[in-house]
Amino acid sequence: MSVLSDLLDPHVGRHLIIDEGEVVVDEVHKHPLAYAGWVGGLVLCIALVAAAPLAGSGWWLLLGLGLLAALVCLYRIQLAHMDRFVITNMRVFRVSGIFSQRLATMPIQRILDIAVHKPLIGRVLGYGHFVFESAAQDQGLRDIRWVGRPDERDLTIQRVIQRSGVRRAMAVSGDDVPVGPPEPAPRRGHVPTPVPTPRPGGDHGGASTRDERAGGV
Repeated sequence: MSVLSDLLDPHVGRHLIIDEGEVVVDEVHKHPLAYAGWVGGLVLCIALVAAAPLAGSGWWLLLGLGLLAALVCLYRIQLAHMDRFVITNMRVFRVSGIFSQRLATMPIQRILDIAVHKPLIGRVLGYGHFVFESAAQDQGLRDIRWVGRPDERDLTIQRVIQRSGVRRAMAVSGDDVPVGPPEPAPRRGHVPTPVPTPRPGGDHGGASTRDERAGGV
């Protein structure tokens, strides 16, 4: 991949363990509201640059400030675009950064709890924030902000955790299919019916013995 392509997209597929069967279940982009402030700032910078010729002798200063502010806004927009939270069938990981990239990963089995925080405006516009409690307490994965459709994503993670537990149970038992439900426990006070033990010789032998005893009386 070219350097320019790496600066424009995080390419989460190259972080997958393909030979172990890892696949992406969900790739979470930040909610559009995370970009809104910087997009608005970029629009103002463009208006400032367009008005620079009207500033008289100080037009070059206004132009420089407008271009510099526009570059900052573009950088922040791209930084939010490159921040991806990925759910796979084995783990969750987060890729972030433009020039220097950071990868934080956590196996799905180490997730202890997920808190979903939805502010009032988030409930209206459909976004929320995740707070992960894990055995590792990795700061790179503890707070995931601006998650679109948070309830749906939370259920997705819970399903992956559940399926992962079923697979581990199957691997330990050595079965190819899930084990069925356990037998119901006996009711309190219920005495199970004893199973008769056949005598040696079967029913015929038992009948002969009774006849002999009857004849000897």
